[in-house]
Amino acid sequence: MLAEDVVQGMRVRYPRTGTTGIILRIEHIRGDIFAELDSTNLLYRIDQLIPASDSDKAKVAISEDAKKVIERERAFAAGNEMTEALKNIDQSCEGGG
Repeated sequence: MLAEDVVQGMRVRYPRTGTTGIILRIEHIRGDIFAELDSTNLLYRIDQLIPASDSDKAKVAISEDAKKVIERERAFAAGNEMTEALKNIDQSCEGGG
């Protein structure tokens, strides 16, 4: 992004890590311009930031899938299937070390 395009309160994304956040402040350091994001409180060079889109819908779908997986794992651990699985192992650690 260009320095002229960046303003406080703008939602941006750092594509290298996928970090998104709202710009809290803009700072000039040694000739470069940095923006602090509210999500990490870290400074990011503004030429490395892009405007963030509303990709929160995808995050909601992922968290719902994760909730289903957790519920399924809890049901497995509480049921007889887990007890049967534990009966079929010899409780030894074969990892070596």
